[in-house]
Amino acid sequence: MYRYSLRKRVAIAFALCVAVLSVAWGFAFFSAIRLSEDHVLANQLKQAAESYPSLTMNLRGYDEIASLPESLREWAQTNPDEGMYEFETEELHVAVVPIENGKQAADNEQRRAFVVFDVAGIEAASSEDWWWLLAITGAVGTLGALGFGLGVLVMRRAVAPVVQLAKVVADIDPEKLSADDLKLIESSRFGDDEVGVLAKTIEKTLERISAFVERERYFTGSASHELRTPITVIMGALELLEQSDLSTADAKVVDRVRRATFEMKATIETFLCLAREADDGLYDEQFSVMPLVSQAIDQHRHLLNGKFVDVEIDLNDVEIDDLSKPIACGHSQAFSIAVNNLVRNAFQHTLDGQGPITIHIKERVLFVTNQVSSEANERHTPTEPPSSGYGLGLGIVQRLCERNGWSFSLHADEARVAASLAW
Repeated sequence: MYRYSLRKRVAIAFALCVAVLSVAWGFAFFSAIRLSEDHVLANQLKQAAESYPSLTMNLRGYDEIASLPESLREWAQTNPDEGMYEFETEELHVAVVPIENGKQAADNEQRRAFVVFDVAGIEAASSEDWWWLLAITGAVGTLGALGFGLGVLVMRRAVAPVVQLAKVVADIDPEKLSADDLKLIESSRFGDDEVGVLAKTIEKTLERISAFVERERYFTGSASHELRTPITVIMGALELLEQSDLSTADAKVVDRVRRATFEMKATIETFLCLAREADDGLYDEQFSVMPLVSQAIDQHRHLLNGKFVDVEIDLNDVEIDDLSKPIACGHSQAFSIAVNNLVRNAFQHTLDGQGPITIHIKERVLFVTNQVSSEANERHTPTEPPSSGYGLGLGIVQRLCERNGWSFSLHADEARVAASLAW
């Protein structure tokens, strides 16, 4: 499509712009000089015509100082050097030249002659000079504007492939790649220069992203079925076992298996939720917060077995009978996972007698606060928290909040841990 590389095109465009401007400025200065010459000659001819038939002599030569105009005699007596002199007040231009006829004065000093040019009526008046300055400034400004426009036009043509590539890339949504998008970014449309190399790299990157998204969809779809099916079978078998006549020891074992199965199911749903690139608009779902919070408390209350810890639910600004409020917007399953992680962390890391655990619900924020030190520390030796506690669990909560546009913060000190989830 283009014969030269981008670097060469930019260099050629710059050189062309400079060349055109140089030629334009040359013609402008040449025209100004010729116009000035014509103006001076026209004024001189006009002055001669006005004095016709007795023509005035503007240019005269003087061999003696005494014959000079009176305004120049005092200056001539200072023995000026050879050269050109201008007397603006008298409107005279004087040239001092040596007399080359070999004649010397008595004091052996070389004699000088004076050529006087009377420019009265020939040079432009001051007011006319200002008009000329204004005209020249206008011409210079016009040439500058034309040069700027030419530069913009040439450079735009030079970098047109880059602009075209940028527009194509800007119109592509990486989250919704299609075959048409890949056709728009084909490197063959941009030649073999630097822009073509860049387009080829972007094309390969988008192909990899498209392949990755396709693999992710296939994996999450298959994993969702293959992993949930055995969990469902296990939970069904556990329900049948719970309905049978079990001993106390067997019932405890079944209960432990049921809780472990539930934890495994929650973990699978959590990672599948994080792995999905899109959930078909489920991130705009509106749902009630209270049922999910109550469900999380009931599911993890077994973690408080054997601990004298109270759970207090503070429904500030929320009607107790109105469980439909408050309302959150986003992915309800993601919100449930986040609340489950916060509740589980609070239940796990609260020792016996270090209560209460407070769950404070407002219109657009949820606070979960638990004590981590009290007088009970004198009677209990703290145990190491599980590896899945404040590390992986809170990392999952942070990622889920980022995906849904929620905000999550955690404040921990020696006395308590306070987590907040705002939507």
